[in-house]
Amino acid sequence: MRYAGIVVAGGAARRLSGVDKPALSVGGKPLLARAIHALEGAERVVAVGPRRPGFDVVWTREPVPGSGPVAALAAGLAFVPDDVEAVAVLAADLPGVRRSTVDRLVAAIGAGDGAVLVDATGARQWLLGAWRVTALKDALPAEPESAGLRRTLSGLRIADVPAERGEADDIDTPEDLERHR
Repeated sequence: MRYAGIVVAGGAARRLSGVDKPALSVGGKPLLARAIHALEGAERVVAVGPRRPGFDVVWTREPVPGSGPVAALAAGLAFVPDDVEAVAVLAADLPGVRRSTVDRLVAAIGAGDGAVLVDATGARQWLLGAWRVTALKDALPAEPESAGLRRTLSGLRIADVPAERGEADDIDTPEDLERHR
């Protein structure tokens, strides 16, 4: 299945004192580069957030920067090519995401609307998924600013994809960062 990618690369990083999380280095590689590398099979990669040099992606922002991941998805979808069936959506703070992660998610969509990675506790990782473009567009509210991502997507037919070790980890706190350095 042909797909595009959206990397949600904004956010305030309040628990990390406002640091630019996508620029944080884990294993000598910025988190944003890890997300973009995981999407190397995509027809196009769209990054939603402040423009950062050195990445060959399409950059865009939400109309109201910082208005949440649903607004970021809506902004990114505007740049997804019309001829792709699916879009992989990744947060930009995932140290363990790989191309194999994205490949498994896209393959798991099957006849459904989407697939999300499920961590070891059984929690769906809403910013680690793949979606049929039409289903995602239909699910978005008319006013996406400050809309809840789980609420927006939970009505879709979703396949749960068990995470491999470390795949669902994210960097939200200084402790998370230290664990992955």
